[in-house]
This record gives sequence, C-alpha cells and structure tokens, in this order.
Amino acid sequence: MSITQKPAVTLADLSFTWPDGAPAISHLSATFTVGRTGLIGDNGTGKTTLLRLIAGDLAPTAGTVSVTGRVGYLPQHLTLRTGATVAELLGVDQHLTALRAIESGDADPAHFEALADDWDVEARSLAELHRIGLPGIGLDRPVATLSGGETVLAALTGLRLSRDDVVLLDEPTNNLDRDSRHLLYEALGSWTGSVVVVSHDVALLNLMDATAELRDGSLTVFGGPYDAYQDHLATEQAAAEQALRSAEQQLRTEQRQRIEAQTKLARRRRYARTDFENKRKPKIIMNNRKQEAQVSAGKLRGQLDASVDAAKQAVDEQGRRIRRDATISISLPDPDVPAARRLAELSDDQGHRIFVQGPERVALTGRNGIGKTRLLETLIHCAGAPGTGGRAEAFTDRIGYLPQRLDLDDDATILQMLRGATPSATEGELRAGLAHFLFRGDVVDRRVGDLSGGERFRVALAELLLTDPPNQLLILDEPTNNLDLHSVDELVDALSAYHGGLIVVSHDDAFLSRLGIGTWIAMDDDGLHQDAPVR
Repeated sequence: MSITQKPAVTLADLSFTWPDGAPAISHLSATFTVGRTGLIGDNGTGKTTLLRLIAGDLAPTAGTVSVTGRVGYLPQHLTLRTGATVAELLGVDQHLTALRAIESGDADPAHFEALADDWDVEARSLAELHRIGLPGIGLDRPVATLSGGETVLAALTGLRLSRDDVVLLDEPTNNLDRDSRHLLYEALGSWTGSVVVVSHDVALLNLMDATAELRDGSLTVFGGPYDAYQDHLATEQAAAEQALRSAEQQLRTEQRQRIEAQTKLARRRRYARTDFENKRKPKIIMNNRKQEAQVSAGKLRGQLDASVDAAKQAVDEQGRRIRRDATISISLPDPDVPAARRLAELSDDQGHRIFVQGPERVALTGRNGIGKTRLLETLIHCAGAPGTGGRAEAFTDRIGYLPQRLDLDDDATILQMLRGATPSATEGELRAGLAHFLFRGDVVDRRVGDLSGGERFRVALAELLLTDPPNQLLILDEPTNNLDLHSVDELVDALSAYHGGLIVVSHDDAFLSRLGIGTWIAMDDDGLHQDAPVR
C-alpha cells in the first residue's frame, strides 16, 4: 500500500444529533487518507461538526471515529477567544510560565516537570512567529489586540510546533490578507502528516492532494484538487443532464404509445358493442370474443402501465443525479439615499479626508493589523481613535455593521435574533424573511449556539439586511469568510441591487471586483490613500 492510500481518519457509520433532536450527520462512512484533503460543501451540511467529531470536541451519537496519531484542531471561531494570549494559541503557555518561574529563582520541582526540558521554548516560539510573518508579536499579547489574520497565523504556528499527526483546519484563510494567505499556502506545502482543510478559498483548495465533498449526508472523496474535481463534476453533470433528457424523451414516448393503444382499444370495444347489438354473429361466439378481448386489453394495459412506470422511475433516478442547490435569495428594500447625501467621512493624521456619499461603493484595503477594523468601529461608534492611523465620522444613524468576529447570542433562537432587528414585524413576516436565508419551518427555533459557522453568518446577514427601517450605510468586514461559493453569488446579487452606501473590507479581490467598487482606499503606515490599485 502506498503512503497516499494509508488511512489517517476512518469514519464508520457515524451519526450525530444535536440536543434539540436535529440530525447533523447520519450513518456516514468514509476515509481520509494521509496527505492534504480539502473538505467542501454548502453551508449547513455539517463540515464543522464533522471536524469537531474527529477532533473529539463532540461525541458521536452512533458509530465511531478512528484517527491514526494525535489530532490538532484550528476552529472556525478562534478569533472569539479574545481573552487568550498568543502563548496559549501556540500551546506553550504552561512551558513558558514554568520557564519564567525558574528564571525568577523559583526552584519548585513542579516547574521543571512542567517545562519538560523545553528550555528554548520562548526563543523557538518567537522564531516560528517570525517565520510565518508575525515579527514583533509578543507571547503575552491577548487575542483581543490582534487582527483576525494575526490570530489565525499564530494558532497555525502552534499547530506546527505541536507536530500533530492529523491537523484539522476550519476556514484557515478567513481574515488573512494576501501576503498572509501566501505564507499559509507555503506552510501547508511543506506540512508533514495529514491535513484536512475546510475552506471556500479556491486557491487553497487547489493545493490539496484530494477533495472531499460533504453533500446530502454522504462524503465523496476525489483524488485531486478542487479545480480537477469541478471538471470531473461538470463532466458527470453533463452526462446526467443528457441521461435525464433521454429518460424524459422515453417517458413521453411510452405515454404517447399508451394513449394510442388505449384509443385503439376503445375503438375496438365500440365496434364489438355495435356487432353485439346488431347480432351479426351467434351470442355464444360474441360473448367469447368479448371475454377474450377484455383479457387481451387488460394484459396490454398492464404492459403499457408497466412501461410508463419504468420510464417514470428512470426519470426520477436520473433527476436525482442532477444537483439542485438551495441558495439564499435576498431582495433589499430601498434605503432612500440621494446621490448627494453625505454618509461618512474617513480621515487620517496627515490630513487626508475621504467622503462616502450616496449609493457609493468603497473598498478598504491594507495588511492585517494595520487598523482597518478599528477604523470601521470608530465609524460605528461615532468616535475618533487616536493612534489607529485614521478617524471616522458618520452622518447617519442607520448603519448596518457586519463585524469580522460574529459574537452572536448563542442562547437566542434564529427567530429571536431577527425579531430584535425588526421588532414591529409579525411572526409570519419574520419567517418569510428568514426563508430567503434558507431558515424554514422548525429550523428558526434552533439555538444560534448550535449552528455552523456558515449558518451563523446567514443569521447575522439576515439581521443586517432585513432591519426595519433599512440601513442607509452597510459596513461589511470580510463578509465572504464563512459563505459557500453559491451564497457568495447570492450576496453579490443582493448587494448589486442595494441603493445605499457600502464600505467593504475584504482580501477577496474577485468578490470586490464583482461588487463594482467605485472607490478604493488603501490603509498603510502613512495613513489613507484614495484610488489605490488592487494589489
């Protein structure tokens, strides 16, 4: 057996049900082999839940998970651990505490035992942080002072230091700027052991050795990167479409033949009844012929019905091979923003002033940690922030903000979250609005804390876009982080129809170009610069 065929993770009849009874994974059996695997699937299919089951964060309701070696896990909501330190992200906090106690003169044997002869832990950790693009980040810095990208890169460094056999990464490129993404790509290119990556980052997925898709409760594993899998899928779907058309044509043929045969039978019965009534032949002969005709007609009808049923079954079978993906469908109300209406002002210490006016679309770019999120938060809270490199002032109180860290109320239900944004709406109106975001029926009563990252994002997006009265200015901080590719398409469509002001922070150049950005603002150590090209 070659190394690429050795199992790293084996799932045997795996099932998991949430405490509220909602099934997340049912009877899933699959194998992840040694190497790099990209795990894809639409939001809500259970990708994050599957990683948590493999990591041991969740216990299966039924079935088993078998892992070869130790497991390291980078969760999707890592940036919410604002109270943690960089040392904790690296997994060296206990060693570091013991080292500092010894260096301060504390000879307690417990410290030597905790250190485990890892005397260069601090120097080694700082060197690894520098290597991945985080020079000058102290080990005692709290996550709350880091950008989302810096947090992810620090945690990834911790996984490298731990040398786990199987590493699980849930949306690792979320919040990373372009340079940081390339550092991540390089790190994964030289990674030893096995990696399973949940991502919607096509560039990252194309670095994988295999692609696994979680869909409709089953896991399909393809021996190649994302683009190769999409080519394979396109060929497969084209064949399925052709097979469906052939099956539908056969069904129409069978139905037409049944109608023609039934017409002939009806004509024969009419002629036979006329002969019988005219008594052209002896009664006994007529009765025998009538009975024979009835038997023959019954057999023929049975054959015709069976042929039609078989053709219908073939259509159903081919139809199931065709993908019918559910996507969010959003129609935004008009926020009534005249072209001359000034909505916000961004400025810096060098005297640069940039105005957001009318239904203008603005992209704010810059490296991780430069202060983009802090600048946006000053705009939301209508207060300056000295030392961040910029200040902001809003001229409307109807501002919708989608933060990079979705700190939602985990104990609230989906319906309760939207009710807070639209208190005057009826329950029927709330349910109708949530249905556009794929939350239907009893799903709206699920706790936010039990949702996947993509589902949580859809809740936040619904709360943002369905606010009454509608927001005149939308501020989106890395909005595509947790969206599947289909939902990104729908978000672009919705924002394309939005007639208010829009400020977007994103490292996804393809997404920004599709939004029709009119004003580009680059933020760097020298302040704000307008009309900067995309890099």
